[in-house]
Amino acid sequence: MSPATPAPEPGGAALELLVHGVGGASPQSMLDDPRTVRVTGDETAAVHRRADDLDAEDHPDRYAAGPVPEAYVWSHLTSGDGARALWLLLLPFMVVNLAHWMRPPAAGRPGLVRLYGVLVRLLALTLTVLLTAAVCEVALDLTAWQCAGTAGCADGRAWLGFLAADRGGWWSGPGRRLALAAALPTALVGLLWYLSRRTWSAYEAQRPPTDDTPTVPVPPTDPRPALGRPGFWYGRRLVARLRAAHTAVGLLTVAAALAAAPAHRDTGALAATGLALRAALVACAALVLWSVCGRGRSERRLDQRVESAVFIRLPTVAAALLVLTLVHTAWDRPGWTSTGTLPGNTVFGALTLAQGGLVVALGAVALLLQRPRRDPRTALAGLGGPATAVLACALGGVMSGGVAQWVADRLGGSADPAPPIGPPVLLSWQASAIPVLLLLLLAPAALLGVRTALATRRLRAAVEADYADESPDPVRTRQIAASRARASLTDSAPVLVGVVAGTALLLGAVSVVGAWAGGEVPGRAFADAHPAVAGLATTTQALGSWMIGFGFLLFVTWGRRAYRDASARRTIGILWDVGTFWPRAAHPFAPPCYAERAVPDLTWRMRSWTGHTGGRLVISGHSQGSVLAAAAVWQLPSATRARVALLTYGSPLERLYGRWFPAYFGPDALRGLHRAVHCWTNLHRATDPIGGPVRVPAADGRPGVDAPALRDPVAYGRTRAHPLPEPVLGHSDYQADPAFAERRAALLDRLPPALPRQRADEPTDQGSSGRSSG
Repeated sequence: MSPATPAPEPGGAALELLVHGVGGASPQSMLDDPRTVRVTGDETAAVHRRADDLDAEDHPDRYAAGPVPEAYVWSHLTSGDGARALWLLLLPFMVVNLAHWMRPPAAGRPGLVRLYGVLVRLLALTLTVLLTAAVCEVALDLTAWQCAGTAGCADGRAWLGFLAADRGGWWSGPGRRLALAAALPTALVGLLWYLSRRTWSAYEAQRPPTDDTPTVPVPPTDPRPALGRPGFWYGRRLVARLRAAHTAVGLLTVAAALAAAPAHRDTGALAATGLALRAALVACAALVLWSVCGRGRSERRLDQRVESAVFIRLPTVAAALLVLTLVHTAWDRPGWTSTGTLPGNTVFGALTLAQGGLVVALGAVALLLQRPRRDPRTALAGLGGPATAVLACALGGVMSGGVAQWVADRLGGSADPAPPIGPPVLLSWQASAIPVLLLLLLAPAALLGVRTALATRRLRAAVEADYADESPDPVRTRQIAASRARASLTDSAPVLVGVVAGTALLLGAVSVVGAWAGGEVPGRAFADAHPAVAGLATTTQALGSWMIGFGFLLFVTWGRRAYRDASARRTIGILWDVGTFWPRAAHPFAPPCYAERAVPDLTWRMRSWTGHTGGRLVISGHSQGSVLAAAAVWQLPSATRARVALLTYGSPLERLYGRWFPAYFGPDALRGLHRAVHCWTNLHRATDPIGGPVRVPAADGRPGVDAPALRDPVAYGRTRAHPLPEPVLGHSDYQADPAFAERRAALLDRLPPALPRQRADEPTDQGSSGRSSG
């Protein structure tokens, strides 16, 4: 349905810059016209107009009835070919990066803020070590050390024949087998480095306007919020440093796994060489820790400096040490055979303990940060960041443990009798935790179901009150009430995340204790217990292994579908787009941040158009587009903001971002945005599961931001104006409501009249306005 046309309004040129939300949109659907033209931008993100509106600025009298619509389409920043589904495999990295941005606000406490950032970056580093160690476990320990060294395993696999210890080939020595198998984790680290570097250049390397951006840091007393700082959307220097550190630590993990294998066999010169290599690895690891802890984000300036060569060359140093370790490990050692397992149990146990300690410290810092001023709307009382960090560690542990257990089952399950091929005990315990975790989650899921049913019954009276002029219809009332009740489930997300995080932390502790106390996998640890207990432990272990294999396939399948099917993308779109909205401040291998391209795009367009035409502009953002619009408005200079109105609808600014990211979208930040922008209106519905009110009241003579909740559906029953039943729209089609055009017209009326338009030979405020005449 086309938006209603407002009454003619004075004031010269006016532009409506439309920004779509999750799931993507085409310019044809946004502009309600099959004939659209790209005004400025490229195939990845661009501004479009209707073909008939290209010369709108030259004929303002034709557009006296309303603003000229423009559509900013950014969907290709987060969707595209099916290969991007592989980004879902980097989910733990994305989640830990979210934890960085979830810290509570901390005015006047820079030391605690820096400590919070350091702890999250260290947690992110442990995830890189965990991923690399898991691949080393599969390639080095399970395949090259255990399976290739066991006749019952290697004989049944032709692809392992040249590595089999009993065949006496050149590659059959344990050291050479390990050196060859190290190619897999090394290639993975190299791939992650390449993807991080490539995606940075393709998506995030977009400089914001620089004509009035300070080259020196703005003072700490600067009133601008974090998202309005000149360097917020340009984190090249930190990403470069973190990319070097994580690449180096990945290579060092491979080298450490290789160096530990022959340590007990080396004598004489080999022992001295091995000791020197291990000392060099420790020294390089210390330098990596220094680089990660020593610098955070530089947001108060547009930092275009190149990172120090000492840190940028860390991957080169680590690669050189890896090559030396490969030569040392592959050296022939007579009588050396591969028995037992590599010392992975200690490594994974130490990683789990380190992550647990870092999470506890992060929780303590978060509590200290939010103590002076606690907002009751903040998710988990300010502990959203630590809880999210727990989820990242749990995802990494379950994925690594499950994959290792699944590979071990495949390698050891075909021979008869099956050889004793198995991963470290701790990984088996972590894989066994998957069905237990899912079983424990049934209770809160059932509770939410009951709560929704009760809310549906309770909301019937409110629905009938909203449509008091209509004849009651129990079926219709129940349908609307159920939509409102389901939409309210979003507000229960903090409780669910807290339960999952607490359960994961508890199961992680149980896994460490069980692995270290008994030294056996769950099935064997309870072998002497009651038959029912022993059977349950064995079943849980097998079920966990099966579920991780099935889950991996489901993960990739749904990932590909989410990037090709719009309906599937909408299902998970909000979570994915929230995760990739934020810059890579903690983990450089996380999926790329689309906002570091989109926000500068919007900022440049608003500045160039208003500077060239002197006209009025309303930036109109739906869903995630409202977050991009708010971030872009924060980046505008005050002279431009005076000519810009903000219209948000279906917006998660407070409901999601304000609760989970209070330092950046909390009540103080949103009230500051209200004061900064000339005028702002927010539209919302009670049936919307994503958007909601922004809860910014009237202040300083300005009206409140939130308009009254829109009725959804527009008509309760059949009327002359609506002869067919109207659907419950929920999160979609806000522009179909007549109130949308009315509120947009009211915003434009509140903006100051248009300024005289600059001549074509006069410079604009930034020197470029794109390809259009505007």
